[in-house]
Amino acid sequence: MGKKTALLCSVLLGLSLTGCGVSTTPEIIMPEQPMQSAAVPAAQPSAQNAEQNPSAQGSSGQSTDSSAASGNNYTVYLITMDLTDSYWKSIDDGCLQAVSELGNITYKWTGPDAHDDALQSACVDDAVADGANAILIAANSADGVNESLQKAAEAGCKIVYVDSAASYDCVTALSTDNVAAGRTAGETMKAALQEKGITEGTIGIMGVTVDTASCVARETGFREAFEGTAFTLADTVYMQDDVANVKNAVAAGLGQNYIGFFGTNEGTTVGVGEAAKETGTETVIVGFDTSDAVLSLVSEGVIHATMQQNPGVMGHDGMTIAIQSLEGIYTDTNTKTDTGVTVITKDSM
Repeated sequence: MGKKTALLCSVLLGLSLTGCGVSTTPEIIMPEQPMQSAAVPAAQPSAQNAEQNPSAQGSSGQSTDSSAASGNNYTVYLITMDLTDSYWKSIDDGCLQAVSELGNITYKWTGPDAHDDALQSACVDDAVADGANAILIAANSADGVNESLQKAAEAGCKIVYVDSAASYDCVTALSTDNVAAGRTAGETMKAALQEKGITEGTIGIMGVTVDTASCVARETGFREAFEGTAFTLADTVYMQDDVANVKNAVAAGLGQNYIGFFGTNEGTTVGVGEAAKETGTETVIVGFDTSDAVLSLVSEGVIHATMQQNPGVMGHDGMTIAIQSLEGIYTDTNTKTDTGVTVITKDSM
């Protein structure tokens, strides 16, 4: 069966929602393998029609129903790591777009407030109890939610990973190839340094936690890009959910004449940018993700570039494939799709 991803331009919106637990910085755990597209092509409605469609009004814990000619009505949950970051809202936007196209879907977005396996497992259990036919999940860790996912599968739920995959079997997983994305970030920084005539010096790297697989993979790719050069890449400093760790490290690095900094996720990228802006010191910063805070720093020229993931595509195609699987149209299992990154600079905005 031929398969082709229907692309969707995601709209990044700030959002603050409430689940259960304590707020924390979302961390992204990704599959290691590059992925290939899997969704059967679907028609794309205009943005105006999507805004006018009542189905496109959704938020945490609230259902979105739409009707179409198809006789079956499915309940589908999106479960993210938390509900506090605009990145997850972009995945929700992609899901909503697919819901408006497909019809006959009761859609709910939920998740914990904290980056916590037990809390996310409870969300999966609640979705199953509510009669979910499919669950799209950004898994909090590789193994921590597997028991609940197994129970969901035994209850007949289709499991689709968006952004972050657990190790339990799925229909498909859609995410970023983080090593490749990190390598792109490194090449972007090398080009920016070359434009400034800088061919050596020390670069600081800001991670999240030592076991945050996605950010570790991005760092791996970033370091690979500098192999064989005269640049020195400093030991990684981990934010550990405290942006002050990043800001202090940036201030110390600037004091040692670091020529650049790499932020491996949205939180570290903002922390690096804010620290550089506060000191008024010019340095080359490359980071990840496109929250309003990151884009504002890019537009000001504080951050040279950020890697934009494609969460809208993850949500849209994840929802499409989930329904196709329920309808028996999509019959593969454990397929993978790399949804790629786009380099965003001040000039490209």
